[in-house]
Amino acid sequence: QVQLVESGGGLVQTGESLRLSCAASGSIFKVTAMDWYRQAPGKQRERVATISSVGTTNYADFVKGRFTISRDNAKNTVYLQMNNLGSEDTAVYYCSCDHRSRWGFEHKYWGQGTQVTVSS
Repeated sequence: QVQLVESGGGLVQTGESLRLSCAASGSIFKVTAMDWYRQAPGKQRERVATISSVGTTNYADFVKGRFTISRDNAKNTVYLQMNNLGSEDTAVYYCSCDHRSRWGFEHKYWGQGTQVTVSS
């Protein structure tokens, strides 16, 4: 089992920044891709950004140029730097990771989520 714990959410004003962190722990063999998703009230969960084990990144169009995903493989931690936040970014942010076991099985794990609220 792999556990993911997010931190760094909170209440900010329009135009401000936040940095989210998510640390994976537990019976880790190989963490491959790590992602950030978000879910706003009344909406479906949507992918925000993905980073591969070698650092290749991919972003949703609505965050390009504002958010940056990064990771520390030694710490099995993924980060999301969010700049120029707007009210549309208010959501619960979830991190996830794809984990490969020593037997080659892959499973996606999720964190519990952290609330980001942007006030105008």
